[in-house]
Amino acid sequence: MIYDSPVTGTKAVFTYRELRDRVARLAGGLRSLGVGKGDRVILYMPMVPEAVIGMLASAWLGATWSSCSPDFGVQGILDRFGQIEPRLLIAADGYRFKGRLIDMRPKLAEVLSAMPSTTRGVLIPWQGGGELPGWTHWDALFEQGPETPPFAQLPFDHPLYILFSSGTTGRPKCIVHGAGGTLLQHLKEHRLHCDLRREDRLFYFTTCGWMMWNWLVSGLASGATLVLFD
Repeated sequence: MIYDSPVTGTKAVFTYRELRDRVARLAGGLRSLGVGKGDRVILYMPMVPEAVIGMLASAWLGATWSSCSPDFGVQGILDRFGQIEPRLLIAADGYRFKGRLIDMRPKLAEVLSAMPSTTRGVLIPWQGGGELPGWTHWDALFEQGPETPPFAQLPFDHPLYILFSSGTTGRPKCIVHGAGGTLLQHLKEHRLHCDLRREDRLFYFTTCGWMMWNWLVSGLASGATLVLFD
């Protein structure tokens, strides 16, 4: 997996082994927060490696994942995530737009207080904005010890993702996607329609709030290298 952000000048490369190690450790950290089968985990941040790592760790435990981009306002977040009663919110402390640093922490505190089901927040110090009282630091989740939780063994159609309609005709509607069907559909599109192979690099210009982000992440199933662009 290759990450590039001309906004911050940050670049990073993860091998499959490194990615699996970080996902396994995060799965242990999420389990220590009580995340398990059937829980909803939501993400609110830019297109960065932590988003992919968080999704895979959530799926490892049998949780259901939903995400959006950081430019969403508080009401836009509540209109979507307020419907699915998430247990955990993972978010960045800020992001950059047109060279300007946007501090997300005031929005995060408001969102968390407005969703009673969300008992914990995990803060990723993406822009070095500091801490949030009561929130767990992302790095702390990787310090839970060497124990790796087992992969959750679940039915074929166990909910993997919750996506949303655009909201142009009222409040956005939830769309639940099962793990088995999502994987088969994406493999079909990648391997047959796109001729995706292990030696290829897969890039799609998207945010974490569009279904093409989910489509991109499934490129890992074909052994390809994902390219993330912030």
